[in-house]
Amino acid sequence: MENTQNNNQQPAGIMIHSQYIKDMSLEIPLAPEIFKEMNKNPNVNVDMGMNSKKMEDGNYNVTLTAKMNADIDGKTLFIVELSYAAVVSVNVPEEHLEPVLYIEMPRLLFPFVRSIIANSLSAAGLPPMLLSPVDFVALYNAKKAREAEEAAKKSA
Repeated sequence: MENTQNNNQQPAGIMIHSQYIKDMSLEIPLAPEIFKEMNKNPNVNVDMGMNSKKMEDGNYNVTLTAKMNADIDGKTLFIVELSYAAVVSVNVPEEHLEPVLYIEMPRLLFPFVRSIIANSLSAAGLPPMLLSPVDFVALYNAKKAREAEEAAKKSA
């Protein structure tokens, strides 16, 4: 049987060239007094975001951002912000590019973001808090809905 695959075609997929912490901040504004209240359950809020930018060399810089803050009885326990990025090359059909950059890449980066935040909180003397799994498909769909709404407002 003859191999009919064109040798000039690259296999479809994602190649991660590098991953890095782009920006990180951890604040415990009421330390050490707030540690006395650690026996209470904190109220935790998490916001996730993602962005991608095409680079001059044709690769993409994909950034996953996480902001996590917690308070106890209205007092800030901590605020942690992390932007974690990767330089990637993507070889997929054009119609699949955006979902790869805004769904699949965040899925690949999320375990690193989760680990960095948990380890940072632990190193700061706080109990490690693991980020819950994120539905990146829902985040992507919400992004597309916002973009469609903004486009409709501009054309009206």
